[in-house]
Formats: sequence, C-alpha cells, structure tokens
Amino acid sequence: MDLFIRENYLKKIRGFYDTDDLIKVITGVRRCGKSSLMQMIAEEVRQRGLPEENIIYLDLDTRKYRKIKTPDALERVIEENGCAEGLKYLFIDEVQNVKGFEEVLNGFRTDGGWSIFITGSNSYLLSGEITTKLTGRFLSFEMFPLTFAEYEEMKRFYHKPIDPNISAELAGYIQEGGFPRTVLFDTLADKRRYVQEVVQEIYEKDIRRRVKIRDKETFETVRRFVTGNFGALFSLNNICEELHRQGTKITKATVSRYIKALLDAKILYECPRFDIKSKKALSGEKKYYLSDLGFYFADNTDNRINYGPVLENIVFLYARSLDYSVSVGRFGKFECDFILRDIDLNYSYVQVAYTIANSKETEEREYRSLEAVKDNYPKYVLTTDYIFQRRNGIHHVNLMDFILSGKFF
Repeated sequence: MDLFIRENYLKKIRGFYDTDDLIKVITGVRRCGKSSLMQMIAEEVRQRGLPEENIIYLDLDTRKYRKIKTPDALERVIEENGCAEGLKYLFIDEVQNVKGFEEVLNGFRTDGGWSIFITGSNSYLLSGEITTKLTGRFLSFEMFPLTFAEYEEMKRFYHKPIDPNISAELAGYIQEGGFPRTVLFDTLADKRRYVQEVVQEIYEKDIRRRVKIRDKETFETVRRFVTGNFGALFSLNNICEELHRQGTKITKATVSRYIKALLDAKILYECPRFDIKSKKALSGEKKYYLSDLGFYFADNTDNRINYGPVLENIVFLYARSLDYSVSVGRFGKFECDFILRDIDLNYSYVQVAYTIANSKETEEREYRSLEAVKDNYPKYVLTTDYIFQRRNGIHHVNLMDFILSGKFF
C-alpha cells in the first residue's frame, strides 16, 4: 500500500539526509507514524538512484531481526549489511529493543560514512539515554499524530469519503483522533476499537513496563484526572487538593512523578504560563494537552464534545507540529489562550472559541485579552464561525479553514 506522505516532517529532515556526523532521532507518541516516516525517508534516498546496498533498513520488531537484543549483535548485523562503497544510509526502527545501542551507533557515527536514522516507540527512553551518552551528536525531530489538515489530506489520498460540511469533518476528526491508521477503517466503531487498543498498548509498554509504579490504582486516578481535564489550568497543589477531596491521599512529589511519566511517554504535553509584559515564564500553574484526543475518548464513552478545550488541543498540536513554542499568555489581569513563538523569536497571540457569533459578551471576552497586548505581533481569534471581522488589528478567522490552508501564525 502506498504511504501517505507527511511532507511537514520530511521537509524538516531533508537538509540532514546526507549528514554523517549527527544521528537523526525521530520521536513522538507510539503509533503516530514514525516508522512510516522513516520508510518515506529511505524511499526518497532510494529515488536518487542510490545502489540498494547503500541503504540498510533494520526493523528490530520483525521476525528477521527480533533476536537482535545486544550491542554486539546489532554491530554485527550492521557490519554484515554495510559493505558498500560511499555514504551508507542506516535506518533502525524500534532501536530501544537493544540495550546499549547508543555506543554502537556512536561508533559508526565517529567512523564517518554513515548517515543514521533511528526511531523507538519509547521516545522518552531514547531522549533520556541519548541526552546522556550522545550529547551534541544527534538531532531530534518530534512527530505528532495527524493534524486536521493531514487528516483531510490522508482521507483524500486513500479515497475515503469526505463530508462537504466542514463542521461535520471536524466532528469526525475529534471523535476519531489523529492516529494515522484510524483513517483506513470505515466505521466509527472500528476506529474507536483500534484507538482504545493503541491507548492501552501505550500505557502498558511505555509506562507500566518502564516506570516503577507501586500504587497502580493511584496512578490511574491521577492519569484519568489529568487527561480528563486537559486544557485546564493546574498547579501540583490544585491537583493534590482536588484528589484529596475525592478521597485519594497523594503527595506533590508523587503527582509530579506520575505526570512526568505521562509527559515522557508523549501522552501529555505541557503548556506553561508566560508573562507577556516581562517576557518571562511563570512558575506554578500550567495547562496540559493531549497528543491525541483518543486518550480522552478512550476513557469517556460520552460522545458529547466540550468544544472549548478540544479546539484548544487541536490548535496547540497544530502549532507544535510547526515547531512553535506554545505558552498560556498573561498580561496583567488578562490571559490569552496561547502565545506562539517561532525559531526567529517572532510572537503571535491566539484566542480559541467555538463561536462568538451568538453572544456579545463572549465576543468582548475573546477580544479584550488580545486588545490588552500593545505590541504589533499578529493576533488571532480562531472560531468555527464564518462571520469574519477585523477589530483593532485582530483577525477573526475560521479555525478549520486556517489549518486547512497550511498557514503559519
């Protein structure tokens, strides 16, 4: 089956295809498409007319390579397959299956003549080990599940029906989630069943097997609380107090450790607060967003959608997929949903709401925070409305059209 091309990620990596002094690490939550992306890279290299013997692709989860568990075995199979002249391209999928792989790969990197790409389901394990042993010798490329634009493009690519009503498509995306494989199933029941299995696999393989959690019931309570309240402003004290009210006694240190496990497994992403006036990060309260809305719906059978945090989550992931830094903004007594910063330190400000068309009060609230910011960076109110306006330089735009257009903030 032809692969749907994730161009947003390929274009970030292409400039490093031939770099042999840096290992390219593709990270992201399990089942977001990392293995497929690496296959796309290998195919692009192959299409240059490169001899097949210069491309070594090892999927350590396949039967052919499943017995490779030690550094020596990994080094041996690479050497056996790497006899070609010129630059060789080494792709290793599920590299965490080999404990101690870092020293082997660093050896080939040091020798030169090897362009190395790796992925691993336990991306937090990769990050921790590589940071320790390969500091300054690798580049990390973070991948996310499908954005709304990619979801629509992928459905078109595989000739899946698309509702002409864009709001219906948005509702479908919210309920199905962004794990790429879901697009290939035809019914919502099948999609949900697949997502639930993926979610359970992630919890089992990326947390329970890797993190020492003595009190599994308490961990589940924390997990359900945080994932069930994504987009809410929290501090560790808030979480502890709320859980105490619910009858769960827990310390801040334990809550912090459990949340770190969810962050490391790429289930959650942290969104800190940022003071617009002082241009400094604020300690204490922050928001958490999900890498995929499937983590919420896997725990909740109620299909009613709370569009406030859901739309924020969609915008947050879209901005992160474009490599923006994202914070919750504060300016005096006002807050805006997101401050976005690109790699050139340009800022933009975003408010997200389902609609402002039916309530003057809601409209005033969404604009008021942005009007308090007096700099000249772009400001947006993103809604599902098709009644557009521009007020004091603030753009009111349709959220779905904005994402589908591929615009940058």
